[in-house]
Amino acid sequence: MIEKTPATAPFPPLLTRHDEAETCADPSSVMTLLADSDRTADGFTSYRSTFAEGAVGAPAHFHTKATELFFVISGSLRVLVGEEVTVLHAGDFLAVPPHTPHAFAAAPGRTADVLFVFSPGMGRFDYLRLLGRVMRGEADVQEIADSAERYDNHYVDSPVWRAALEESA
Repeated sequence: MIEKTPATAPFPPLLTRHDEAETCADPSSVMTLLADSDRTADGFTSYRSTFAEGAVGAPAHFHTKATELFFVISGSLRVLVGEEVTVLHAGDFLAVPPHTPHAFAAAPGRTADVLFVFSPGMGRFDYLRLLGRVMRGEADVQEIADSAERYDNHYVDSPVWRAALEESA
């Protein structure tokens, strides 16, 4: 019998302990940074966001390279995918492919705890840190617009998403 030699792993195993993970906070959420692409050979980026009741997450946007994966740990997350708004509940999973406009927020009257994964990964932790600084008034929103290509985050107008947010306000 011929034994096969295992393939070389693209990166070493990665363990992020909860009590050692960096967190970024803004007035409506806490993001726990789990794995960025520099540690996964661009394989993936992952973080966990805990949204306050009714908190708005990301406005309508799309990515040109990455698929964004959502797994709702607890609570409910309202999402826009293309032109459809739906609510994800605990245990629900969503994969949004590149070039698909999407947005998300905690569902009205609900909190949400969500695991996000981007594949392939790209250095997004600096983007998440920037978002926190902008939300706290420590950085200008123009920095987000200026970073669209660097972080593959392209904002778009979505009348459907605006209407959904206005309806619950």
